[in-house]
Amino acid sequence: MNTAIIPGSLGALAKQEGKSLAESFVNADLIVIVDTSGSMSSNDSKNGKSRYETACEELAALQENHPGKIAVLSFSNEVIFCPSGIPTNLGGGTDMAKALQFAKIADVPGMQFILISDGEPDDETKTLQVARTYQNKISTIYVGPEERPTGRDFLQRLAAATGGQTITVDRARELKAGIEKLYLPG
Repeated sequence: MNTAIIPGSLGALAKQEGKSLAESFVNADLIVIVDTSGSMSSNDSKNGKSRYETACEELAALQENHPGKIAVLSFSNEVIFCPSGIPTNLGGGTDMAKALQFAKIADVPGMQFILISDGEPDDETKTLQVARTYQNKISTIYVGPEERPTGRDFLQRLAAATGGQTITVDRARELKAGIEKLYLPG
């Protein structure tokens, strides 16, 4: 079990300031929803690492640069809030609709959402239905292989359905830069 806490994460800020996680969450203005399904274990990222490992490294650097501003959720068949800033590697399927339903509670004025995935959701129709209920935009980052564009195409449709933006990064290699391109701190 990983007990590390990323500097700048909501958990680190709560500990540092002697606050509850709920109090730390109040200052967050970005929810990063990270696909941690089985395909994120593919070792085709930088230095032979998995997409998951690279995503964790990139998210750690991002949280350190924007302390207390980023809430991290990981999803596959389940969804988990990750106050430590480290997405839980769940394996399994890609229940994107469930992830969006879970994150919907934070869909308050001014909140930004970025969904990071390398594949197609288990149910495209249901995922788009949930996304269309958001008052805020959902931007997407595709981190999968170029030779399998169906996941990228779906993420483009998801972002378009909510007025968000979409970008493609090379298997999580440029994830931090991609998130910073979409995320304009308040």
